[in-house]
Amino acid sequence: MTQTPENQAGAGDQIVRLSGMRGMIAGKMLESLSTTAQLTHHAECDATGLLDLKNRLQQQGLKASVEDVLLDVVVEILSRHPGLNGTLVDKEIKLSKAINLGVAVALPGDLLVAPAILDAGSMTLEERVAARRDVVERARTNKLTVTEMTGGTFTITNLGLSRVRHFTPILNAPQLAILGVGETALRPWVHNGEITARKIMGLSLTFDHRAVNGAPAGQFLTDLCTAIEQLG
Repeated sequence: MTQTPENQAGAGDQIVRLSGMRGMIAGKMLESLSTTAQLTHHAECDATGLLDLKNRLQQQGLKASVEDVLLDVVVEILSRHPGLNGTLVDKEIKLSKAINLGVAVALPGDLLVAPAILDAGSMTLEERVAARRDVVERARTNKLTVTEMTGGTFTITNLGLSRVRHFTPILNAPQLAILGVGETALRPWVHNGEITARKIMGLSLTFDHRAVNGAPAGQFLTDLCTAIEQLG
């Protein structure tokens, strides 16, 4: 690399090359942003009932996480909004019958992958909990299949343990949409006609505007929020 004033290392500086897997991920991110028409809708919903359901499931012996319960709702809503479940390649939109749900997994070295739970829509909650744990574990041990790495039709990325309420997740191209899950925190909310403190979750849906218009994307997010709130 030619040394210029912009990339010369000074005393105490560290140079990190975008090579190997990190370079490949960086290339895919740039390709996604430069070849798709990405737009993000944001929403908030009352997740108090979702968190209560997660606690009840754990008391019953099913060690489900918040993400597991949320995946269950997402699968239900995706089945009612098939226009967001698919891919766009070479000007052809493929709407998938199967819901192959990608889940973003952070790896050592500040790396990120999003393997798919294949045919997640046909599973019970218990089966999906086990399947998510399995793909996460195999992602961390580099044992994923090519189909799991490339066969996703919709992805979820979760920053729920951070202080980030909303963000703009980058599409896992060629998929049509990705759901970003933000912080869940106590906030003022109107519940049963009264202002009270409820556990409010931030959601961000990025979609490819070439294949999905703003209204159906907004309806998907609205229906998802409604379904989450009906758990309470």
